[in-house]
Amino acid sequence: MTDHPVPDAGLNAIISERRQLINLSYRLLGSLADAEDVVQETYARWYAMSRRQQDAIASPGAWLSKVASRICLDVLGSARARRERYVGEWIPEPVPEPTQWISGRPGAAAPDPADRVTLDESVSMAFLVVLESMTPAERVALVLHDVFRYPFAEIAEITGRTPAACRELASSARRRIRAARPPATPAAHQAGIVRNFKQALQACDVDALVGLLDPDATLTADGGGLVKTALHPIEGGEQIARACAEIGRRNADLVLSERTVNGQPGLIAQRDGVTVSVYAFEIAAGRIKHIWAVRNPEKLRPWTET
Repeated sequence: MTDHPVPDAGLNAIISERRQLINLSYRLLGSLADAEDVVQETYARWYAMSRRQQDAIASPGAWLSKVASRICLDVLGSARARRERYVGEWIPEPVPEPTQWISGRPGAAAPDPADRVTLDESVSMAFLVVLESMTPAERVALVLHDVFRYPFAEIAEITGRTPAACRELASSARRRIRAARPPATPAAHQAGIVRNFKQALQACDVDALVGLLDPDATLTADGGGLVKTALHPIEGGEQIARACAEIGRRNADLVLSERTVNGQPGLIAQRDGVTVSVYAFEIAAGRIKHIWAVRNPEKLRPWTET
């Protein structure tokens, strides 16, 4: 008589936490690849325990989230050193809307819906960029409390600080967000400005581009040393317009398309069906205040058709 393995009644519940863990880790790290690594390590730690140890955990979901958060905190600490060695500017990894999600890693199978990041204000490029300016502890306290509604007592366990200290960290982080966030622009209005920018870029129309850009606008590009791009931010609307028009003239073969980038209207540039650039925008008072151009191919895998 052959023994059949006893089904793990809690397995589906454990696996169902994957999307929550991906969403949490991506917001904490700004990198989908790093988030996937964190989730993999989190599950490895779960399955390294005996069945008795697993059964003793009252809330597996809470345990997984706590472990993932601690791993993220460690990754954030080491990421600062890595980014100091990064060639050029480092921009958080952009993610498409779920219906455009294609693939995460080279050779990966069709993506699991659980690997998709839920797109809301807390995943906009502008929000993630401000998070990058924070200390790891500030970032963890803000994201866990304000986005995922963790009580400060639980955040204290994760960060190794007191609840009062975590409350102050979140408060400090919140002030940074408020100082950096422009008044909200309706999505339809944003989309119209991005569409006009696309048309002006395709026409290499410097005057039209200047009219769409804030005079103090900034363009930040991220090539990671793997493709040619500006190593430092370009400041000023006129300077950006001239640079964009020149890029348009030199790359007439690129196909520009409007896409949702991190939940906001954005653009992608493709050559022969392969995405070579993703553009995210921050718009304030009817003009483009910031453009983030991600060109590092390692950050564009979810956007590239296979």
